[in-house]
Amino acid sequence: MDQFTLNLIVVGATFALYIGIAIWARAGSTSEFYAAGRGVHPVLNGMATGADWMSAASFISMAGIISFGGYDTSAYLMGWTGGYVLLAMLLAPYLRKFGKFTVPEFIGDRFYSQTARTVAVICLIVASITYVIGQMTGVGVAFSRFLEVDKTTGLLIGAAIVFFYAVIGGMKGITYTQVAQYVVLIIAYTIPAIFISLQLTGNPIPPLGLFSDHVGTGEPILATLNGLLQDLGFSEYTKQSDTTLNMFLFTVSLMIGTAGLPHVIVRFFTVPKVSDARSSAGWALVFIALLYLTAPAVAAMARVNLIDTFYPNGTKAEAVTLDAIQNDEALDWVRNWETTGLLAFDDKNGDGMIEYNASAENELTVNRDIITLANPEIANLPGWVIALVAAGGLAAALSTAAGLLMAIASAVSHDLIKSQINPSISEKGELTAARIAMAVAIVVATYLGLNPPGFAAQTVALAFGLAAASIFPALMMGIFSKRINNKGAVAGMVSGLVVTIVYIFLHKGWFFIAGTNSFTDADPLLLSIKSTSFGSIGALVNFAVAYVVSNATDEPPVEIQELVESIRIPRGAGAAVDH
Repeated sequence: MDQFTLNLIVVGATFALYIGIAIWARAGSTSEFYAAGRGVHPVLNGMATGADWMSAASFISMAGIISFGGYDTSAYLMGWTGGYVLLAMLLAPYLRKFGKFTVPEFIGDRFYSQTARTVAVICLIVASITYVIGQMTGVGVAFSRFLEVDKTTGLLIGAAIVFFYAVIGGMKGITYTQVAQYVVLIIAYTIPAIFISLQLTGNPIPPLGLFSDHVGTGEPILATLNGLLQDLGFSEYTKQSDTTLNMFLFTVSLMIGTAGLPHVIVRFFTVPKVSDARSSAGWALVFIALLYLTAPAVAAMARVNLIDTFYPNGTKAEAVTLDAIQNDEALDWVRNWETTGLLAFDDKNGDGMIEYNASAENELTVNRDIITLANPEIANLPGWVIALVAAGGLAAALSTAAGLLMAIASAVSHDLIKSQINPSISEKGELTAARIAMAVAIVVATYLGLNPPGFAAQTVALAFGLAAASIFPALMMGIFSKRINNKGAVAGMVSGLVVTIVYIFLHKGWFFIAGTNSFTDADPLLLSIKSTSFGSIGALVNFAVAYVVSNATDEPPVEIQELVESIRIPRGAGAAVDH
């Protein structure tokens, strides 16, 4: 059976599974559409949370970013995993105890202001749309290679699949679909990693293989990689090149951005009790760790394999020949990825070889987003493993896209239409509005996904920065401070969001308008702080403005201060109470 047919069978089977689950778990009420009827088991919710949180950025793009960025990009690992711990400990149980459907609803009630709720909706939509662009980028990359269609067609196919199971099933359908998607993505990520770890180190456990000796050189694999990169003029893999300030702020931005992402927070509204929210958070961390402990090994080993492909004899003087790339079956993967436009080679000096190095004469261009997906092909693994990775990458992208679209739809239908525009709307009308909002969000995200501002992980990092600067401080102050009032909360969210957006656009340029795909952080405006790191500064602005404005205006009403106390008191380990 040829690879294309195998890809179709495996990917088609998983898609049929997702759609079948969505039909089986079709939402019939607003409670099921927004919060899955609050009847999801903690273990299943933990699995769904893992799939919701581990997006295309985690599965498809993160290993590629680390593979080419080395030590500097390890902040992705630290920030995202640390942020989840922060979310699980400081936010999830308290928000579940509050007993509402959405993050804007909490902010509106806690800060006794429809204006605050509306601002929270705007912040949520801006961060979520930016995030879902990254998922659509990943969908396009995966489809373009494994279904042998162009990136635009692949993106449209993925959008249609998400539209069907997210719009029909709501949170109930999405939850059980994400359980299946987690199983698919974690198997798809670990199986090729085990094969490749065995090939390169003899160790079947990838995280341990990363610190084992390379079977060819007898040296630790990281030392081997450092030597290979130095020979080609690249910086050492384990060397820090970025400033400590920017790395610290980037890590913080990813951490608090994780804790402020509404599509993850809303997962904790789907369990019956507050204690279940804590339990599902713990299970989710276990499920997430399975991938995140493997990712550094995938990154390093993929870079070793890439270099070995273009220097098969292990010497810089003997690069792979152009004739071999065009005719050797072992290099089919190079030709396959070249047709997608995500890998390019050009014999600039006409010597018949393709040089891969850090000089201006470099003749190979590799998009970071293809590394995880191409890894099994580079290592010449069996066809079924390649097909499985395709299904896993699509599962990761589609699961998170569905969660983000659910958060957007809930914010529009529940927090704008039901709360402010038409309070008397029927439950059926609200469900219809939510589905229409989700459909519009899918169309917008698909359109913007055609011209993303960078690789999937980079685009997602921008979304985390926006959530960090706007939503996270409001949630933290809403739970842990009785003094922050409605005026302070609104002023803080607006200030944090605006300064972060301005800083990003000053760096990125007006890429949505100009239609460019440029992602450069050259010449940061403030010290060495890049646009992907600025969310932490935006959060500080948010906290400071909220504190100053709140202390210059009236205290919150007594009943609001009592509400804050009731949220924080540990006795709420039982059933949550709607206020």
